[in-house]
Amino acid sequence: MEKSDSVKEIGSELFCIRVPLPDSPLKYLNSYLVRSPDRSLIVDTGFNHKLCFDTLTSGLKHLGIDLAQTDIFVTHFHADHFSLVPKLKTPTTRVYFNRLETELLENWQGFGPMLKNADQQGFPRGKLKAALEAHPGSRFGVEWAPEAKILSEGHTLTYGDYTFTCIETPGHTLGHICLYEETKKILISGDHVLIDISPNIQCWNDHENPLKNYLQSLEKVGKLAVESVLPGHRRGFTDLNSRVDELTQHHETRLDEICNILDKAPQSAYETAARMSWDIKAACWEDFPIAQQWFATGEALSHLRYLEENGTIIRKLSGNNIRFALANC
Repeated sequence: MEKSDSVKEIGSELFCIRVPLPDSPLKYLNSYLVRSPDRSLIVDTGFNHKLCFDTLTSGLKHLGIDLAQTDIFVTHFHADHFSLVPKLKTPTTRVYFNRLETELLENWQGFGPMLKNADQQGFPRGKLKAALEAHPGSRFGVEWAPEAKILSEGHTLTYGDYTFTCIETPGHTLGHICLYEETKKILISGDHVLIDISPNIQCWNDHENPLKNYLQSLEKVGKLAVESVLPGHRRGFTDLNSRVDELTQHHETRLDEICNILDKAPQSAYETAARMSWDIKAACWEDFPIAQQWFATGEALSHLRYLEENGTIIRKLSGNNIRFALANC
């Protein structure tokens, strides 16, 4: 087998194909492959973009993979993970996905509900609409509701010498699932746990609490015996427990920061995000790219929802506008 720059063997018959993500700050996706003489398994795929398709299919060809004898598992519905599936699947391909996000895609109503909620949260509607339309997830996504085999907590997938158990880890998305190989102590973590960036936890509605879900999911995977974490982005790592502790502390610090911001005066989610500290090269909030303001506001709102549900803060309505304040003020 000749050398391929995009392909790395990370275990016996277990490979990572590094798929570039054009126009994305994440740079690339780690697509994993379990190779077996009977049937092989791909975990996550990349954008619906020629560069992604060419890189992934070239890597698969390099490894001698026949797509007609290959199945696909999707960790979650974000475009960089699932958008190539329609171009890769064959009539004999099984696509594995979760129920909640299958239903979400089947009932997709566009960005209208998000824009309405963002307007209430103080985000300028025109700016957000432009950001959503320009985002690579929109430009390189796909209008596709998978004909999928639905998997949930505890279901197993066996390919070659690997038997993976599905671990439901909602938070980054509603139905995110990790794959755990108990014997080999491997966790394919999707975007649930990443090594040097905090997965974005957004909230754009009033009936979910994604941060609460995420923290509970972190606690769940922290109890697993894991020696190798294979994430959707950046490099793999070994010390899962330390990373779980770091991410938990990160969000606790964020919650304290928001309480300090609201101690000054009631704020909308957009105003709260503008006053939070962010690891981005910009002199001030106004200099943030609109897409980054969107991510930041969604992240602020997930923390506000968490604090609201546990009674630390309350919402104050003024016409169509929502602001949050400390409950004891």
